This record gives sequence, C-alpha cells and structure tokens, in this order.
Amino acid sequence: MGGETDGPTRTAAYKLRQTGLPDLDRQIEFCRAAERSGIDGLLTDVGAAKPDSILLAAALGMATQSIGLIIAFRSAFSSPTVFVQQLNTLSTLIGDRFSLNIVAGHSPDEQRYYGDFLEHDERYARTDEFLAICRAFWAGGEVNFSGKYYSIEDGRLNTPFVSDKRSFPEILVGGGSAAARDLAIKHATCWMRMGDRPENLAPSIEPALAGGKDVGLRMSVVVRPTREEAVRAAYSVVQRLEPALSDKENEREFVRKSDSVSIKAASDLASTEWLTPWLWTGAVRYYGAPALALVGTPREVAAAPDCA
Repeated sequence: MGGETDGPTRTAAYKLRQTGLPDLDRQIEFCRAAERSGIDGLLTDVGAAKPDSILLAAALGMATQSIGLIIAFRSAFSSPTVFVQQLNTLSTLIGDRFSLNIVAGHSPDEQRYYGDFLEHDERYARTDEFLAICRAFWAGGEVNFSGKYYSIEDGRLNTPFVSDKRSFPEILVGGGSAAARDLAIKHATCWMRMGDRPENLAPSIEPALAGGKDVGLRMSVVVRPTREEAVRAAYSVVQRLEPALSDKENEREFVRKSDSVSIKAASDLASTEWLTPWLWTGAVRYYGAPALALVGTPREVAAAPDCA
C-alpha cells in the first residue's frame, strides 16, 4: 500500500522493512477499515522494492466490497496490449473499483532495473503512445498503431472492460513537469501533481483546468482540534523517524540522483519550513515530496488555499 506516487528507492529503508513482501492479512484489514471510514480509494504503488501493483490490487479488491484501488504503473513495464488485457480481466473480478496512476518514473538508476534507459522527456513521449493504444483498445474494434516506441497490428482483445459507468478506467497522470501536464490533458481524466504555494499552483494548473481535466494534489494533512496540537503532531512525525530514514543525507542523495521535476521542486521548497501559516515542509527532507503537509484545525486546513 502506497505512500509515494512512484515508490522511491531508499535502499536502507527497504532492507529494514522488506517492503517487497506483501502482507495481505494486514493490508486487507487496513482496506476494510478504510471502507468503514468512508475512504474512496487507496494506492497500490509501484517500484522495484514493492509488490506488483496490479496483482496486489486484485488480491485486495477480491477481499473487500467497496474500496477503490489506485494502481500505479509505468509504460516501461509491459506492452499496452498486455496491460489492457490485465486490467480488463481485473474488471471482471472486482468490477470497476480501480483507477490508474500513470507515472513516467523518477529514478534513472531504478528504472534501469527494468531495462528502461530513456531520458525524462522521452519517457513521457513513450507514455503518450502507450496511453493512445490503451484508449484505442478501450474504444473497441481492431487497433493499429505505428509509432516510435510501439507498433500494433490488427490488435484484438476478447476480454472487455466491465463497468456500467464508463468504458475505460479513470486515468490519473502523475508528475510535476509540463510534459506530465500535457500528457494528462491529452489522455487522462486527472492531472496529479505535488502541492505548492497557492500562487505557484494557479498558473501551473490553469491549462489542465481549461482542458476540462481535474487536478489533484498529492499532499499530507495533519489535523487536530487546535492549531497547537496539530503543530505538535506534525513535529512528532519527524521525531519518531526510523533510524534508516533519520539521516537527511540519504534524502539529499536520493533527490540528487532523481530526474523527477516534482521531487526536485519539493526539495527546493523544503529550504523554507513554513511556506504559509498552514503549509509545512518539515517532513519533506526525510519522507520526500508527498510529506508536504497542510497543518492546523479542520477549519484552518479547509480554508488554507483561500487564506494563503
């Protein structure tokens, strides 16, 4: 079950926690608790130190009733035909209780584990072709495609996508670059990017909104009855760090090796601890970009975007 969009590689933490091993009993218990709490969806994230995101979503979906699974995936992992076949099969098992978090990758070192040697913008160009083929299969009929990265001839699939609501899964494209945003506008239903100051977000997301797409922000939230309690709770997240994550140098080295626009931008933001009275970067230096947090009372957090 996922914390970060694309499962960043922190080797020491992996050795400590063996995160590549699924723990189905606990994960099913967590999913069922989320269902009871009214949570809409949970991420099965992706990376070399994690279980396969599609297989894990299948296991969790078949053990639950209503929770949605957000499946992270990269275009380097398989052919688009196989990918659509897997997801259509999944829809016959758990219905349309899943969406896609399409990510292009963030760590050149880790991507090479999978034989992926493309640079940042090329990965988005490949993913453009990947999603074009996926959407063509979901539209029905034979698929023919000739591109730089993929060629499909007379493609057919007998297993349909099963849903009484839509003809293909909801697609969330993750990433902070213009390439990610443009890909979302072209193929997705939502652009997912990391949080930022409101004055920086507004011009960034305007093209996606104008293109009729939803925009989602990956952020943490620390809420307590009073602001003082919320701030104490936020700082306690850092104070309780596991030894493998407590060294800031580990995170700095990870950021240095990454070619992710989102990760580098969040690291730059973390040079200022409080970006606004409610927007806190204190955990970013340890946990990474998604740890950028709104901190305060429920009313303060709900009003923060308008008051910043």
